[in-house]
Order: sequence, then C-alpha cells, then structure tokens
Amino acid sequence: MAASTTAPPSTETFWADAERHLVRYGGEFTREIIDRAAGSFLFTADGRKILDFTSGQMSAILGHSHPEIVATVQRQVATLDHLYSGMLSRPVVDLARRLADTLPAPLEKALLLTTGAESNEAAIRMAKLVTGRHEIVSFARSWHGMTQAAASATYCAGRKGYGPGAPGNFAIPVPNVYRPDFTAADGSLDWRRQLDFAFDLIDAQSTGSLAACLVEPILSSGGIIEPPAGYFAALQDKCRERGMLLILDEAQTGLCRTGTWYAFERDGVVPDILTLSKTLGAGLPLAAVVTSAEIEQEAYERGFLFFTTHVADPLVAAVGNTVLDVLTDDKLDERARSLGVFLRQGLADIAGRHEVVGDIRGRGLLAGLELVVDRETKQSSDELGARVTRRCLQLGLHMNIVQLPGMGGVFRIAPPLTATEDELSLGLTILDEAIGDACAVL
Repeated sequence: MAASTTAPPSTETFWADAERHLVRYGGEFTREIIDRAAGSFLFTADGRKILDFTSGQMSAILGHSHPEIVATVQRQVATLDHLYSGMLSRPVVDLARRLADTLPAPLEKALLLTTGAESNEAAIRMAKLVTGRHEIVSFARSWHGMTQAAASATYCAGRKGYGPGAPGNFAIPVPNVYRPDFTAADGSLDWRRQLDFAFDLIDAQSTGSLAACLVEPILSSGGIIEPPAGYFAALQDKCRERGMLLILDEAQTGLCRTGTWYAFERDGVVPDILTLSKTLGAGLPLAAVVTSAEIEQEAYERGFLFFTTHVADPLVAAVGNTVLDVLTDDKLDERARSLGVFLRQGLADIAGRHEVVGDIRGRGLLAGLELVVDRETKQSSDELGARVTRRCLQLGLHMNIVQLPGMGGVFRIAPPLTATEDELSLGLTILDEAIGDACAVL
C-alpha cells in the first residue's frame, strides 16, 4: 500500500480536535505538538528542538529511540509480541532470572506487569494475602499510582472527590530535612522522634491488622525528598516489630538512576517486596514485583491471583532484557554517579547566583531544586515556579515542577543516563537564564 500523501491537520485543527475529543487527565496539556524524539531531545512539529530534562515521564533512562531498544522492538514484535497470560516465553524467564541477579538475597521471584500502579497494586494484594491483614502505611506525600489500592496509598494528590479509598490506609510524616517538623536542639530534623511519633499514631489507629508499609526511597512527586541515612533501617525495624512487610517502590529510583542499581542499597536494607516500573522499560510499559521465594510460596498456597491481560508479555520483557544489557555494558550506574556530581555542581552554581533557590537535593541523576521567595522563611511561590517552567520551555528546555501545599516549587530534574555533559550544561544554562528572567519581573 502506498504511503498517504495527505497533509497533516493544521496546528489550529490539531488543538481544536484535542480540546474536543481528549479527556484531560492531569492539568493542562503542554502547548507543543511533539513530532519525534531522539536521545535527550524532543522535536516539535514546527521544528523546535527541546532538551528533555524529565526523560519523558521520568522513564526513558536510555534516552529516546535508543538504537538497541529500537532493534529489540522491531525484532520481537515481528516474532512474538503477546500471549495468553498463562503461557511463558524465553524473554520473560530470562528477565526474571536476570533481575534476581542484580538484587540481594532473598529477592529472586518476579512478576512482570505493565505500570507502576499495577506493580504496587499487585504488591499490596500479595502483602494482604500473605499476612492475612489489610492495613497499609505510606508517606504523607507519596505517589504510588492511580488504581484503587495504589491510589489509596497515594497522598500527594488525587484524593478529593472520589469517595472512600481502600479501608485501613494510614499516612506518616515525611522526613524532610529542608523543612523539619520535629527538631533537635540545633534545629535539624529529629527523624527518630518523628518516626516514633508516627508509629505511636499508627498503633492508636490500627485495628490490629497492619499488613505492609509502602514507601519510595526518594519521594519524587512529593518533591525529591530523600530520607536521612538510617531512616529506612529504623522503619524496617518498626515493620518487623508489628509483623508488617516493607514494600519499596523504586519506580523512578531503580535501575541505576541514583548512581547505584537500586536506591535502597545506600541504607543496607532489603525490602520484603520491591516494585519496579518506569526505568525498567526505559519508556515502554514494563513493571515488576520482586519478592522472596518464601513470600511467593505463601502467596501461591493462599491462591494469589493477579491474572491480567498483559502479565508476562514477551515484547516488553525482551525490551527489559535489552535495558539490562545497556545498563551493564555501558556501566550506567557509574555514569549516573559522575554525571550526578556534575549536575549537582551546576545547580549549586545557579543557587549562588539566585537567592530564590532555597535547596538542592537528590542523588545521581534524580535531582531536586526548590524555589522560595525568601531563604530565611522558606516562603514558597507557585507563581514563580510556573513562570520559570514556562520560560524554560520557551528557551528549549522541558522541566517538571512539583507544587505542593506548604512547599515551594520543586523542579524534578531527571535527564537520561545517556545524556552528555554538554547536554547537561545546556540545560543548566537555560535554567539559569529562565530563573533570572522570571525574577526580573517579581
């Protein structure tokens, strides 16, 4: 069949169709028509080149259209793309085995799914079945997904207007070093006292049915908040005292982004259940739940059911294997560490020039920059964050800003692990200029 020669609709028609036919699912759409993407850049229909400092939706860790991913998709889709959910293929078993090889014992059993919400849904379902309990504890600024159990454990957005969530969900305060609530004599965060207080409240509210604690090693949608060293070991102790499972959601931190294969490695803990998504598929819909043989056996004996349309699909499993190949062959954990140092220094230089930069945080190539209008009071300004974001896009840089009550605008900076120093420098230069331009009209 000959290729169509029909011209694409005009820009005006495109936006008219979008406004008429699309459900708006999270704020306003970015007013750019994206035509293609390659490496660290997006290209618009009108010829603009935009540096992508979010790796798509924090997922495309190998950049866009990575040649090895492209080759894998082309090869696999032509041979074996999708199966009846009870059938197995070599890419699925290979990926499960190889994931286990990247993880400490006893994490060795994997369930391959599609999205982060789905992996958290499955993990929560497994934890409830294995423990025989139903109560779930999460951070007060968490984001674990938009399906029922995951959404019920999500507190940073999306809770108003939908009726009751799943019963037995509790929030604990976030250990935010920049904005401490429990303080020591020197004004620093007293996270141990905060954690003790949090679980005193949990114990008071619990009906005696605590099943699991589901948390992110670094809260991303919550503002790139990294709990202090030692926190997760203490949290795991709290869980064990109560017979709870610890579930770590590494949707954005797993697979080398923070400079190690998994963010939890810093803390010397091993979760009972690990969930992976975004980075595992490098932009394609692939997620995983990984647990121990003991927990999997208990779940199996109790009739664990998570039979979905795209569980264990061979196409995306093959992509996951290629992602592991590239991460290993190109030593992208080491690259994320070194580029993270370069990025952090560039952000510190920007902070030295602009008083509105209140804090810089994060690890590896997951960085946060918080804007404030006053460094002493840490007063926030949604308007300033929005103005900087708009100016960045005008100058050719796509940035994502998280705006939460009680916090300033926090930029989530997550370029691909394949980005170059020159590309990071370009992004930093644009961000510097955008902050200066936005402050000039305050």
